[in-house]
This record gives sequence, C-alpha cells and structure tokens, in this order.
Amino acid sequence: MVVETATAPKVVGGIPRFADVDNYSESFGFQWNRFAATQLHPHSSERLWRETRWTPAELDDLDILEVGSGAGRFSRVILEETKANLYSVDYSTAVDANLRNNGRIAPDRFHLYQASVYEMPFADGSFDKVLCLGVLQHTPDFEASVRALVAKAKPDGEIVVDFYPIRGWWTKLHAKYLLRPFAKRMRHDRLLRLIERNAGWMIATHQGLTKVRLHALTRFLPLVDLEAALPKGLSPEQLCEWAILDTFDMFSPEFDNPQRTDAVVAMFEGAGARISHVETGLVRAVRQKG
Repeated sequence: MVVETATAPKVVGGIPRFADVDNYSESFGFQWNRFAATQLHPHSSERLWRETRWTPAELDDLDILEVGSGAGRFSRVILEETKANLYSVDYSTAVDANLRNNGRIAPDRFHLYQASVYEMPFADGSFDKVLCLGVLQHTPDFEASVRALVAKAKPDGEIVVDFYPIRGWWTKLHAKYLLRPFAKRMRHDRLLRLIERNAGWMIATHQGLTKVRLHALTRFLPLVDLEAALPKGLSPEQLCEWAILDTFDMFSPEFDNPQRTDAVVAMFEGAGARISHVETGLVRAVRQKG
C-alpha cells in the first residue's frame, strides 16, 4: 500500500498540488498543454517496453511510480495495457494535460500529483517499480534526483531511467548548446513561433543533408535530429509537428545536464542500488535491502 506523507495539499482541477505555480519546469507546462496529444502514439508503447524490459502482465496489481509524466504518453500505456496502480508525478502544469488525456481510462488505478522529484508526497520504500524517462537531465541536481528515485522504491524494487548521455568532447558542439543560453530566456510563445516559422526549411535541409550522407552536419541546424529522435513512419504533417515539439523541448528548458553513463552508474550505486542493466543513456537498477 502506498502511503502519502504530505497532508492537506492544495487541490486544483482535481489534482493535488505540492508545487508553486512558478518553478523551473514552467516551460514543460507550456509545452505539454500545447502539444498534449502529439506523443499519444504507438511509439510510446514500443519505447516503454523496450527501455524497461518489463512486460504488461508482470505489472498487474503492482504500485508504479512515474516521475516526470508530462502529457501522459507513458501513463496511457500503463493504464491501458496493464492493471497496475499508477502514481504519476510531474512538477509542471503538464499534469493538467495528463488528466485530460488519461483521467477517464482507469480512475481507480490512476493517482496524479503535481510535485517536485525532491518532495514527492510518498513514504520511502513505497513502490515496486519506479520509472523516469526523459526527465533527469532537466532537473537542477541530477545526483539528488537519482537519490530521490531510489529512495521511493521498495527493497528489491526496480528503477528505470534514461538521460542525455555525454558521448565525447563533441556532445556540446551542437546548435542546441550554442543557442540555448539565448533561447531558454525567450518567452515561450515567441520561441515556439520562431521554430514554427522556420520548421519547413530546416526539415528540408536536414533531410537533404542526410540523403547525401552528410548527416553529421545536421548537428549545426537548430532542429532536433529527425533520424535519431523521432519515430519512423510519421506522415509529413506528423513529422513537422513532432519536429516542432522536440525542437522547442531542446531549447526551452531551464536545465539541460547531460551525463557520462559511468557517472550515473556510480550515482545509483552510491544511493544504494544495484545495477541490473546499463547502456549509453539508460540505466536499470534495483534498490538493495538494508
């Protein structure tokens, strides 16, 4: 049974709120309420099961903590494809988009909160599985975030995270890191309009460079990597929408902290977890007893 530790939260729009309106994740609230349905796509199911190596049947009746749920792309997969009890947390007003998207699927199994990864309203050792995808690099203290996730897992409970990896000295030699100091300070609506106005020629240029085997040069385009970051088989309209969303996501967050995979492994081990699987940008771990 999951024990909630915080008392008398503010409840707004049916969601318990343990976060101030203004916080470092504000850009994600803007983003996911604007693109609430974009990632409700079969790719989300494929990615969840691939990265976790879980199966739907093994999650039945378990208590799952999802941290950084955004508009609920993975919330929906868990609610529709399993019988798990899902406790979903996001620090931003993206929780409103998640509730609109998923609130009616399994209301008896879906528990949604607006809260920080550092101040989640649950007792330590509460969850069979802890999931955190697409989030850690956007928190102000990566190692403290890892400790917070491990703490919420039960002994022998599993934690799965992914993150932006540092692959070498060239990782930050990229349009994203060259332009982020300016872009993240722009008003969100202005930045989004700028991306939308330029998406057409940037997508065409990216595709042209890739076609003539000069894909390496696309890192200097202020556009998400269409080959590496987006699902295959999107229609031209979907491709444009995903590209705009992911490019906004690339430039707007307050924090963007890529990590070396071996350093993240050390963080998990220091937090009392045993590594069960590791690859570049992905760690699966188990909280140790004692």
